Amino acid sequence: MDSILVSGNGPLHGRIPIAGAKNACLTLMPATLLSDEPLTLTNAPRLSDIRTMTDLLASLGAEVQSLQDGKVLAMSSHDLNNHTAHYDIVRKMRASILVLGPMLARHGRAVVSLPGGCAIGARPVDLHLRALEALGAVMDLKDGYVHATAPGGLRGGAVDFPFVSVGATENALMAATLARGTTVLKNAAREPEIVDLARCLRRMGAQIEGEGTNVITVQGVERLAGATHPVVSDRIELGTYMLAPAICGGEVELLGGRKDLVGAFCDKLDEAGIDVSETPDGLKVARRGDRVRAVNVHTEPFPGFPTDLQAQMMALLCTAQGVSVLEERIFENRFMHAPELMRMGAQIEVHGGTATVTGVDRLKGAPVMATDLRASVSLILAGLAAEGETVVSRVYHLDRGYEHVVRKLRGVGARIERIRAR
Repeated sequence: MDSILVSGNGPLHGRIPIAGAKNACLTLMPATLLSDEPLTLTNAPRLSDIRTMTDLLASLGAEVQSLQDGKVLAMSSHDLNNHTAHYDIVRKMRASILVLGPMLARHGRAVVSLPGGCAIGARPVDLHLRALEALGAVMDLKDGYVHATAPGGLRGGAVDFPFVSVGATENALMAATLARGTTVLKNAAREPEIVDLARCLRRMGAQIEGEGTNVITVQGVERLAGATHPVVSDRIELGTYMLAPAICGGEVELLGGRKDLVGAFCDKLDEAGIDVSETPDGLKVARRGDRVRAVNVHTEPFPGFPTDLQAQMMALLCTAQGVSVLEERIFENRFMHAPELMRMGAQIEVHGGTATVTGVDRLKGAPVMATDLRASVSLILAGLAAEGETVVSRVYHLDRGYEHVVRKLRGVGARIERIRAR
């Protein structure tokens, strides 16, 4: 199994290109199931999760071509020959559940295995099922599979989510585009990935209003056409690499970065003593002093502080001046990186969904183990701020969400290398 070796670093300087958003691309790809015409995605990230979704779509009979070194995905679902998303593929990634709504909307039936993914707490699919039931679907759970039918086709309806769910909003939004009549999604997620999906669906001929707000209205149409759509920049990759110069010092420009994607995150960086400025090509980040200041953080749905940047922010605050409190309000069990950071000398106390971090002068390199996607990169960031060498194992998580992380960090002066398993 591969590992990553990180050596304590000096200041970083240079530019890092930001890839297309993993979570946006994984949502856009199933949209091909809504039409028998081609859907082409540009600015696609080159990640293992994208390959998994490609395999899933191919298993349903869709054609997916990876062009221009993986940056373009040309898809066609004109001849689907299977309506079952099997466990052996779905177990690898929670986003697999997003084929359910499109298949129901276009074909009136779908059988989808309950999904897998990172072990960061319960992320039930009941909101997905409830939303589709509100549009006329009939659900039956048996043997670990969702058996869904809509023999007369889906119909418009009112969906009022009891709490914000990005995935359930995406599934319902795609399904509603082909439902008869009007669908209103209340308490809908507002994430940039939702906005990006709505823009793509509109290019395909969908009638959608309100994306980016908590009420989305969809007027169903008879069919959707093909389209070409650029994937939005990855705000989590952006935020992650913004923390590299914050931890090490120096100045780094993030190409393709936009402040509107990471507004709440930028506010916390400013509070901690980190400058973020806009450039013609993206965002430039530099630390104002020798050490950052402690800040308190609580995760929230967009536009709040992203749960997917909580682990990376904790790595930064391990060497901050003062005491920081991080409250995780989205997922339970999402402090599994804390014991690994403590192996490096961090002072962290975890009580339920709250972590208290007392900053230390310097972390010390140590062998550590990644427990999930975002935890893996938080340990790399911590290694950059540590004295000596840090070896991060189980980095297969990393390949699911970060494109060429070693190459990008080395490009700005980080001492990092991937050690291939023999």
